[in-house]
Amino acid sequence: MVHGIEFFTATCLNWQPLLNDDKRKQILMDSLRFMVQDKRIWLYGFVIMPNHIHLMWCRQDDWLYKSTEQIFLKFTAQQIKFRILDSNPVELDNYRSTQRDRQYHFWERRPFKATMYNRKVAHQKIDYMNYNPVKAGLCRQPEDYWFSSARFYLLNLDDWGFITHIDEHL
Repeated sequence: MVHGIEFFTATCLNWQPLLNDDKRKQILMDSLRFMVQDKRIWLYGFVIMPNHIHLMWCRQDDWLYKSTEQIFLKFTAQQIKFRILDSNPVELDNYRSTQRDRQYHFWERRPFKATMYNRKVAHQKIDYMNYNPVKAGLCRQPEDYWFSSARFYLLNLDDWGFITHIDEHL
């Protein structure tokens, strides 16, 4: 069993729909793909909602003591900022920071993370992620929502090519 499988949730500032745009969601997907291919993490599941993201992941050995989530959030915030600057600079006003160390703030501070210690809880979290878009009214069936790992788990379709089945490491 790999130790340190985490359920991670990052929320957009003030629950704003920062991730409504599929191109912004793709920034997160590209970053996750890079982190898997660069052997920083194993990614077991995900869902990107309009105002938050859930991930099930584990750091690989060389990254055990590094702040993978901080690197991920900082990089994706920067890339989203560049996309907003190109498409709708006025929108940046919604993300102005009150802190002196930054001009904009896209993610809420203190994302949630919990370590998964057993198969039952890990599968509950995967199911929770898969059904999150249905509960939010974004689709009728979990597998209809593109920016999630639901098709991987429910239909055995690997559309993304970089997800590891949770059972491989539990």
